[in-house]
Amino acid sequence: HQAIPLVGNATGTIGDPSGRSTERVALDQDVLARNVAGIEAQLERFFARGTEYASTRIADLDPSTLQPVRVLHNADWYRGIGVLEFLGTVGRHARIGAMLARDSVKSRLQTPQGISFTEFSYQLLQAYDFWYLYHHHGCRIQLGGSDQWGNIIAGTDLIHRLPGAQPLPMASPSGEKFGKSAGNAIWLDETRTSPFDIYQFFVKTADSDVERFLKMFTLLPLSRIARVVEEHRDAPENFAAQKLLAAETTELIHGKEG
Repeated sequence: HQAIPLVGNATGTIGDPSGRSTERVALDQDVLARNVAGIEAQLERFFARGTEYASTRIADLDPSTLQPVRVLHNADWYRGIGVLEFLGTVGRHARIGAMLARDSVKSRLQTPQGISFTEFSYQLLQAYDFWYLYHHHGCRIQLGGSDQWGNIIAGTDLIHRLPGAQPLPMASPSGEKFGKSAGNAIWLDETRTSPFDIYQFFVKTADSDVERFLKMFTLLPLSRIARVVEEHRDAPENFAAQKLLAAETTELIHGKEG
């Protein structure tokens, strides 16, 4: 499969209201450019280390047969679109009732600050991103956190009856997302979250989540996962499953040396 990490250097000028109780601080172009460069560098390292990780976990895997990661920037397709054209195409298919029903919007409408039209329209931009990726790059699956459900659905609505995306939400045991806004973020950048802290984060995984996370975040054989889960059930005080999860994810993100 072709992985397509999307860098929101256009939507980053607005900010996603999902998971926020207040409006995001607007970023100037210099800060946005630094953020984009940092994200691109993190993506390159992550997928390079992921390829190394996969080659040690999947028998007979030839890394040269893998499709190269295709990093895209949504500013590339927004630069040529004017306001009237966007409203005449994307806006024509948007329904205010559905937009107001999004949790990210409803929660903000209940606050004294409310929500600006800028952030209210963010879901249309993310919907168009998915539409564009679907039609121009054959992207059929969109992965996102549970807080992104409304934005993902907006994209499938825009695509209409064509095959859409099945999101893969990732939530903490409390039902909240992993992210900066939720206060439980982990970073790919080792200067923000060290390999030690990555390990500690995953070794604290709840018993109810550890089997699911081993299947989601590692390339271990299902038989190996089943064995360690059974071992953990017999002696939960040893945290065997959590330690395996932590070791695998740390190597995936930071490599063997990490």
